[in-house]
Amino acid sequence: MTRRELDAAGIDEPALRAAYTHCRRLNARHGKTYFLATRLLPVSRRPAVHALYGFARWADDIVDDLSGNATRAQRDRALHTLRDRLDTGLRTGRSEEPVVQALVHTAVRYDIDHSYFVDFMASMLSDLDVTDYPTYEHLARYMHGSAAVIGLQMLPVLGTVTPMEEAAPHAAALGVAFQLTNFLRDVGEDLDRGRVYLPADLLSAHGVDRELLLWSRRSGRDDPRIRAAVLDVVALTQDVYRQAEPGLDMLDPVTRPCMRTAFTLYRDILGAIEADGFQVVHRRSVVPRRRRAAVALAGAIRMATARRAGGGHPRGLRDTAPDAPGGEPFLHRQSALRQEKELPRLPPHP
Repeated sequence: MTRRELDAAGIDEPALRAAYTHCRRLNARHGKTYFLATRLLPVSRRPAVHALYGFARWADDIVDDLSGNATRAQRDRALHTLRDRLDTGLRTGRSEEPVVQALVHTAVRYDIDHSYFVDFMASMLSDLDVTDYPTYEHLARYMHGSAAVIGLQMLPVLGTVTPMEEAAPHAAALGVAFQLTNFLRDVGEDLDRGRVYLPADLLSAHGVDRELLLWSRRSGRDDPRIRAAVLDVVALTQDVYRQAEPGLDMLDPVTRPCMRTAFTLYRDILGAIEADGFQVVHRRSVVPRRRRAAVALAGAIRMATARRAGGGHPRGLRDTAPDAPGGEPFLHRQSALRQEKELPRLPPHP
């Protein structure tokens, strides 16, 4: 975390500064697209975004165990320990675990509904045992906790120019669109970990099952049925992006460039998958570096324009940081938003 970001956010306590810095490093190392887009946010809001995504990244790393050394029982204990520390932190407002400490501080500052974190941890715990999703509806329930709530957590930080409950369904849909994009990009890697996130009913409509995917992965050979199924999921994901897009203009003008950049970069992954011949079983499709740079530059221009126009105060926020002398938590109009517990209505698949 840069000193400038922490100072702008009014974060003065040394341990808390270290906690936010730790979250920033997690995001810089793992979430390159998110991290790039975050650079387009006002500096005072970057620490909160790093805390939210840093916590999500931390939990996800426990599930995936990229080192490959942890047993299922060890990962289960680690996730339950993290959940317990989160529960305690949200109740008391404090934690000794750096990632939880930063998250709790952000949750208090922006009055984020605690149930979003509960739902997120439930989905992470389910990842230890659930390796297939028989229908899209089953997958949607998982994605509520693993993706939709991330969008809902972000809304108070980003700020809105409309009532927050109006923007909430679009924010939830954007979280789902990002995750569906990840599932498509990472089909091969997920197979190696024993998981298939693409719903079985959609795959079976094209004659595809886990065995065929594994055969293709191991043999390096293609099958037109897999291509047809992937094309179907790409079309479904594009529909979810279309549902999410109206929410971008509901955001605070100075945070729109960040989210529009993330929106474009992630949606471009779908184009890269198509350009690569839908070879997701065999390799990751990536957006060309020149294209990423052009999108980031356009975002930077929009950011500068928005700041010159004088935007930058989220709906319902107070000016005083919670850890400043005499400060109080930031307040938001959340009562209606807390009724938005389910995923928005997503388009049916064929």
